[in-house]
Amino acid sequence: MSLSANISADPARSDIETSTIRAISWRLIPFLMLAYFFSYLDRVNLSFAALTMNAELKFTPLIFAWGAGIFFIGYFIFEVPSNLALEKFGASRWIARIMVTWGIISALMALVSGPWSFYALRFLLGVAEAGFFPGIILYLTYWYPAQYRARFLAAFAVAVPVSSVIGAPVSGLLLGLHGAMGLQGWQWLFIIEGIPSIVLGVVTWFYLTDRPEHAAWLSAEQKAWLAARLQAETAAKQAAGHMTLGEALSSPKVIVLSLIYFGFVGALYGMQFWLPQIVKAFGLTNAQTGFVSAIPYAFGTIAMILWARHSDATRERVVHVGAPMILIAVALAVSSVTGDPTLTMVALTVAAIGVFCVFGVFWTLPTAWLSGTAAAGAIALINSIGNLAGFGGPYLVGWIKDSTGSTAHGLLALSVLPLIAGLLVFFGGHESKIEFAGEAPAE
Repeated sequence: MSLSANISADPARSDIETSTIRAISWRLIPFLMLAYFFSYLDRVNLSFAALTMNAELKFTPLIFAWGAGIFFIGYFIFEVPSNLALEKFGASRWIARIMVTWGIISALMALVSGPWSFYALRFLLGVAEAGFFPGIILYLTYWYPAQYRARFLAAFAVAVPVSSVIGAPVSGLLLGLHGAMGLQGWQWLFIIEGIPSIVLGVVTWFYLTDRPEHAAWLSAEQKAWLAARLQAETAAKQAAGHMTLGEALSSPKVIVLSLIYFGFVGALYGMQFWLPQIVKAFGLTNAQTGFVSAIPYAFGTIAMILWARHSDATRERVVHVGAPMILIAVALAVSSVTGDPTLTMVALTVAAIGVFCVFGVFWTLPTAWLSGTAAAGAIALINSIGNLAGFGGPYLVGWIKDSTGSTAHGLLALSVLPLIAGLLVFFGGHESKIEFAGEAPAE
């Protein structure tokens, strides 16, 4: 994906605007993508470790579901405090702290020896990672006007499907290190995939610039243009109704967005944590499972970028979030009733396309009308409540599989979550006039 392609050549757009957005994008987006790549990989590589770890440690589907999901309990508890800490201490220091601690704990997952150590380390991993994703969402609002936000939020978040496109085959191959230096393949997976996060965390401390006014890599003219544009947007939000932190956290809009995100996240993780085991049941090797599991995410990556660009170009958000939610629900339901492996993979690929189309646009909804500390707290609350479904989704599928011996019924039950979320998006609407107040015409 070219960052330059994300910046329009619209002649109505000034040279200073184009050069500023381009400078910001090349400086921040590739690095943040890399950081999120390893963040997400360390969160979901458990799905591949399970291919051999579950049998070796005698984990039932329910034990695995608890371990996969308990991550999100720790994540939920510390999410809002972590995002407020980022607002106070600055992105460079706080994101560095998050990355180093999660990298260490991810590598320590190699020490899991039974259910309780499994639960404890997964819980601590959630505590360590709390605040990273909503912190970056907040951080990007310091740099990008609303007109550019969906496409560059998607450019950052594309690390999620890419982490699966690349990480799935790599994780499958790492399981082949079984017996090397006396360790199992799943132990090597955790160690090797945890170390880069530690290294990147140290680099983050020195590389990230907390605010545009501190950016030595922007000219004075570029800083002035960006400050004026962002101040105009903030003024428009406050004119529509300034919110304190407490008001934002108790806002009905924030609660509805949290429920929408809950439905989305339940589908995302319910599918993601169980996909390798679904694919492995087709009779494939671990390495083959890795490559086949990457297919839905490859399509999801392409769809995510194109859909976000279309949302920015049309200045439309509701259909761009609600319609893919409905698509996810339908695709998951279809995947649960077909017994053919090819048709199952087609349905799951369509579900993944829907998931990542939502992912690329959803966060424009709250950032359209929130700013400052209210935005920091509300974004974290939406993400933390939504990510409770990261516990509920995998657990639901695991519980149903434990009861029936099949994941199919679990996927059918899971489809209800994005269906409800999609309907809430259409009923909730969006503050388009506030989001795009004072903007030049879109491309």
